Amino acid sequence: MASSISCLLLAGLFSAGCKAITSSDQMCTEKEVNKTYNCEYLGLAEIPDTLPGTTEVLEFGFNFLPTIQNTTFSRLLNLIFLDLTRCQINWLHEDTFQDHHHLSTIVLTGNPLIFMAETSLNGPTTLKHLFLIQTGITNLEFIPVHNLENLESLHIGSNHITSIELPANFPTQNLKVLDFQNNAIHYLTKKDLDSLKQATNVSINLNGNDIKDIEAGAFHSKIFQNLNFGGTFNLSVIFKGLQNASIQSLWLGTYEDFEDQDISSATFQGLCEVSVESINLQKHHFSDFSSTTFQYFTQLQELDLTATHLKELPSGIKGMSSLKKLVLNANNFDQLCQINAASFLSLTHLYIKGNMKKLDLGVGCLESLQNLQKLDLSHSNIEASDCCNLQLKNLHHLQNLNLSYNERLGLQNQAFEESPSLTLLDLAFTHLDINTPQSPFQKLPLLRVLNLSYCLLDTSNQHLLAGLPGLLHLNLKGNHFQDGSIPKTNLLQAVGSLEILILASCGLLSIDKQALQGLKALRHIDLSHNNLKGNTFDAFSLLKGIYLNLADNSIAIVPLNALPTLSQQSTINLSHNPLDCTCSNIYFLTWFIENLQKFEDLEETVCANPPLLRGVKLSDVKLSCGITAAGIFGLVVFLFLFIILLIFFIKCLLRGKYQNL
Repeated sequence: MASSISCLLLAGLFSAGCKAITSSDQMCTEKEVNKTYNCEYLGLAEIPDTLPGTTEVLEFGFNFLPTIQNTTFSRLLNLIFLDLTRCQINWLHEDTFQDHHHLSTIVLTGNPLIFMAETSLNGPTTLKHLFLIQTGITNLEFIPVHNLENLESLHIGSNHITSIELPANFPTQNLKVLDFQNNAIHYLTKKDLDSLKQATNVSINLNGNDIKDIEAGAFHSKIFQNLNFGGTFNLSVIFKGLQNASIQSLWLGTYEDFEDQDISSATFQGLCEVSVESINLQKHHFSDFSSTTFQYFTQLQELDLTATHLKELPSGIKGMSSLKKLVLNANNFDQLCQINAASFLSLTHLYIKGNMKKLDLGVGCLESLQNLQKLDLSHSNIEASDCCNLQLKNLHHLQNLNLSYNERLGLQNQAFEESPSLTLLDLAFTHLDINTPQSPFQKLPLLRVLNLSYCLLDTSNQHLLAGLPGLLHLNLKGNHFQDGSIPKTNLLQAVGSLEILILASCGLLSIDKQALQGLKALRHIDLSHNNLKGNTFDAFSLLKGIYLNLADNSIAIVPLNALPTLSQQSTINLSHNPLDCTCSNIYFLTWFIENLQKFEDLEETVCANPPLLRGVKLSDVKLSCGITAAGIFGLVVFLFLFIILLIFFIKCLLRGKYQNL
């Protein structure tokens, strides 16, 4: 009985006292200390007093502020960016932002504005971006023009505007972007464009307006960065109206739910009178697509024919020596040779992404493109048993090759020898059959980025990555290692130049403590979504100043000897791990609180044990693992009882001896 009482007392004496210290109730989420706050969707009717006066970025959308006055944000004088999306604002009173001299961006999207005072935007000396999307504006005269001298972008899409003519006193000298998309603008006049005469190289977005007519000479001798006429039913109107204009990029695409006319070669006749560098014609149908069509494109440097239902490009195309970039995504080619690459000898960028049919690479289909630097053949159901020298024949200047999200590719020894200038190679989500014990990536001395994620690789092949002396970024995500372990001798030892290594979702259970010792240049390693435990940290003991992502693993207790290793790293992510918040982990928990600045995703770095603290942020936990005041009292009582029991036991023992005598 005495022994059981003693055990109970000792158990209570040395048990840890745990409590969670919750942070003060901040309704807004702090993104950057004392600078950036998100207060969206909180049903607020005023600015919280908890926001510091040093706030520079405030996302306050989806709250309730029907009236904005000069006192509404009077405490937040350092504001640079203010988002008031869908706050049911009706009125902006005089001098609303009179003391906000640093404010450069105001977002009023989705507010049913009834009134904006003439001086409502006074105050900011560098107001550059103003968003009035879906605010019910019907006339540009509604916008106060005072203090807009530095305005660079005006976004007034999804309203009921019928004319792009700006008020006579509207300052346009610094204007770079005018966004009028999805309004009711159907006609453009000379007067409309003359209101922009002080603006140079401006971009205008008229997407979704269906322009029906443009007054002759409206765009005469004017220079534009970008013009977007997406969704226009009759493109002939656009080409005719743009005569003598100079445009860097002209977007004329349409959408699946838009009604448009089939394009004939005659449609492009007006293009000869326009100076254009780039044209986008996505999702249009061509009624007579032939080599004649291309005679209107001879001045182009970029041509985008995405999803234009093409099965082949016509032969006999001439005069395309200026074309540098050709986009043929989401079309219906059976074979790569059907693009007749010899017609585009100056190409540096070619995109055939998301082909709607299984694309056969053929042999030497692109060999005439000696200047090609970037080739994107991703998402095209490509399958080849012997890739890729025959297919990439003569592409000696190719720097960027994307073959990701395809079917099965068989790679032989030196599979990319025809493209020794490659700096980026993306094979993600493509099943690779490597039919050689040697590396298929040999003779790529300039390769810097290699993406092999989810390629079903044989990671036990130690020579897989040989021949890549300059590789800086390697992604092996989703490739599993034998027995879930990276041994001391492994395929990573061949790429000692690595700075970024992605090993997420590789089913890892352990990493040998010497497995990464050759990666002295490593600065970033992602080991998230594995099953690593606390003994993993030994593998990083020789690495310093790295970004270490161990999110979503099986780490419960971080051993004491791992703390020096963690201390020498720059950023650590331990979120979504089953972290132990008992005294068994006291050394780490104490160190964690002292080094919060090292940790990423603190909101999701929470306790899993004990049950009472499950889900509590580690940063809010304070452990008491010593002897408490109650424990000291209990110890005194225990010792007192123990002495009494001892004396009683001795007396009984002595009494027994005397009785025997």
